[in-house]
Amino acid sequence: MATSWGAAFFVLVASCVCSTVFHRDQQTWFEGVFLSSMCPVNVSASTLYGIMFDAGSTGTRIHVYTFVQKIPGQLPFLEGEIFDSVKPGLSAFVDQPKQGAESVQELLEVAKDSIPRSHWKRTPVVLKATAGLRLLPEEKAQALLFEVKEIFKKSPFLVPDDSVSIMDGSYEGILAWVTVNFLTGQLHSHSQETVGTLDLGGASTQITFLPQFEKTLEQTPRDYLTSFEMFNSTYKLYTHSYLGFGLKAARLATLGALETEGIDGHTFRSACLPRWLEAEWIFGGVKYQYGGNQEAGAVGFEPCYAEVLRVVQGKLHQPDEVQRSSFYAFSYYYDRAVDTDMIDYEKGGVLKVEDFERKAREVCDNLENFTSGSPFLCMDLSYITALLKDGFGFAGSTILQSTGAYVLHCKPVGSHQEGSRVRWLKAQARAPA
Repeated sequence: MATSWGAAFFVLVASCVCSTVFHRDQQTWFEGVFLSSMCPVNVSASTLYGIMFDAGSTGTRIHVYTFVQKIPGQLPFLEGEIFDSVKPGLSAFVDQPKQGAESVQELLEVAKDSIPRSHWKRTPVVLKATAGLRLLPEEKAQALLFEVKEIFKKSPFLVPDDSVSIMDGSYEGILAWVTVNFLTGQLHSHSQETVGTLDLGGASTQITFLPQFEKTLEQTPRDYLTSFEMFNSTYKLYTHSYLGFGLKAARLATLGALETEGIDGHTFRSACLPRWLEAEWIFGGVKYQYGGNQEAGAVGFEPCYAEVLRVVQGKLHQPDEVQRSSFYAFSYYYDRAVDTDMIDYEKGGVLKVEDFERKAREVCDNLENFTSGSPFLCMDLSYITALLKDGFGFAGSTILQSTGAYVLHCKPVGSHQEGSRVRWLKAQARAPA
């Protein structure tokens, strides 16, 4: 999946303001993550902490947040964050759940070093697993979560009843959308002029936006729409999570390796890889042998694009409205744009969909000469291009603002100081590729 940094930020904010900001007369998708009773009785001028674990398909990340709420009943602001991560993700320990939980224990030490001891007992700790665990058999996923919960119980932190769980894919998209629009100030204006979000993780991908045209609502499958009330406004979002369409799952699909369980001795080959390449890759606890297509002329952008196109063509819903909407793209969209110098790591940038295609052509048509830390770069860029154009239906000229963890290339929210804080959070919280 895609990372759950949206959940990591927003549910912690919601933990102390849901009773005053959100309408509680209906069941909402974030209820039960944290309880309002966890908040200090005296919230005036209070410093609050929260610990969120994002258990993704490629790694486990910890976010230790510091919030300050100066005025009761108003939203606290995010003062700072400590971020760290370990690899591989929990799903790699599918048959060693205790060992997987030990990786979480390692990150808990980061929280203990970051939070004053006096606040430990009232600081909630939560782990939300994403697509990596959703792909596992139910009993194996639950065994991993059970061991993590045992680790939490032994910690000095506050452990809610539902502290460890697998997050539904659609919730990831919703929480990411809320977070981006909250941090850019869109949710405070009540104008419903919002931006859409595109999240590309390792095992799944999400698209979320607020439709402006009745035609979109009429032509959208019912399970792609969700309605909720927040900040005294009603939002009816288009959101969907595509399991198996994350960047690394797409690599397996492109290689034709999804149904093979990494057969010993079999090498999966692709026109997207350097002809000379012979290597192995472990994903989800399974080892795969892979390499380049050694036939003459069988490498480069065109044959590679034909391979990745089979992964997405005709398999995703294409709402027409996306071509007229503004979107922020993050996670692997951001990582691959940074890797190829299309945007700056610190400043981010604005790209068109066709920029990914242009870079994919450049990389794929020069595979023998292109130096990169990842042999999958050609495949990844080609897949991103196909996902955006042939999957979601974006036009090549569609403009995307690329963001790392929170908000990149955004206008300051309120004061200059707040805008600077958002940019600092983006740089510090960016999950490793």
